[in-house]
Amino acid sequence: MKRLDDIAAGEAARASRMAGTLVGSQILKVAGEIREIVARGRTVCNLTVGDFSPAQFPIPTGLRDRIIEALRQGETNYPPSAGLPGLRESIREFYRERLGLDYPLPAVLVTGGARPGIYATFRVLCDPGDRVVFPVPSWNNDYYCHMVGAQAVPVATSPETEFLPTRDMLALPIRGARMLALNSPLNPTGTCFEPEPLAAICDLVLEENARRERAGRQERPLYLLYDQVYWMLTFGATQHVHPVELRPEIAPYTIYIDGISKPFASTGLRVGWVVGPEDLVGRMSDFLGHVGSWAPRPEQLATAELLRSGDEIESYHRVMKRGVEARLDRLFAGLMELKTRGLPADAFPPMGAIYLSARFDLIGRAAPDGHVFRTNEEIRRYLLHEAGFAAVAFQAFGVREDTGWFRLSVGAVSLEQIEEVLPRVQQALERVQ
Repeated sequence: MKRLDDIAAGEAARASRMAGTLVGSQILKVAGEIREIVARGRTVCNLTVGDFSPAQFPIPTGLRDRIIEALRQGETNYPPSAGLPGLRESIREFYRERLGLDYPLPAVLVTGGARPGIYATFRVLCDPGDRVVFPVPSWNNDYYCHMVGAQAVPVATSPETEFLPTRDMLALPIRGARMLALNSPLNPTGTCFEPEPLAAICDLVLEENARRERAGRQERPLYLLYDQVYWMLTFGATQHVHPVELRPEIAPYTIYIDGISKPFASTGLRVGWVVGPEDLVGRMSDFLGHVGSWAPRPEQLATAELLRSGDEIESYHRVMKRGVEARLDRLFAGLMELKTRGLPADAFPPMGAIYLSARFDLIGRAAPDGHVFRTNEEIRRYLLHEAGFAAVAFQAFGVREDTGWFRLSVGAVSLEQIEEVLPRVQQALERVQ
């Protein structure tokens, strides 16, 4: 009989080296565990999903109706690989009006959600061995580096900077790097860049590129990938800021990633876009044209109309954003109540996206059965099985240290579910020694 490790080695040999060594999503693994628990009749408040439940957050009515009408009109054939011209023009106008960005049509590429745009940026910019700098925690940068053969250069952040990188943190890592990948509002933390820190990072990128030009060795530029897919979801006094707004001269080195998935709870419709330097966007269009990862034609037609409908967007966000913010606020307040009771819980105030950064400081403490917590994974499993509280540890976002920090996502839960789970979390924490 073959040994399991021999079978695994044989299976790996059947795939490419990249595919054979690619690790699957830790979040999807946790989701499978949650499904098993729910199937056994247990109640779980699932705060792991970076998605929206349509029952909690339906898509805009106008968007839905326009998709249906496009299907009725027979709009079911291939769209142009770069995206329908009408949608690309709508994106141009939307960015000009909302973000003060004025790009020509060839600088706009429509993609099947935001992910193909991120992957195309990695693939078009990076050769094997090129260095890509990114902060941790952050979403999927390490996986993209693996897929294109780039050298991942993670930069550890801390609660002191709201898990966002600073100029000082990045000053050495970006020397000789090909790309810096940033995201704001940040998945997984829900924290956002403020103008001064982001401007300082932009200055660093500009200074590094000026240094390379002065060196005269034909060294390729450093580019900034700026994922702002959550930018319309900010709360309280938080205002979204972006690189070209702060430093217009950084435009030749900046690639924006965006889409309708998060601000319009439309993750399954798969409409995203890239906006950036014309020459690079053209290369991305050529690359993705071979992959075939364009957004469906009916959704493109409907999105083009949605982005032109300012009143409709404002009306939708009055309800949708209020719902997201109410859930984040209640979850934050509940955790702060536990903290004031002397329990090992903490969190950052909500700033943006659909995420809350929460800490359960159980490392070194003992569970009711006497087991001493050593890892975030042990904390995660304890909260899930003892309280029906499902969270994602920061290890899923590139963090190595076990410090008790977790991502909580509110897009698929109701306020009632949050109210119901908080007492269970309190009881579970009270049983820890």
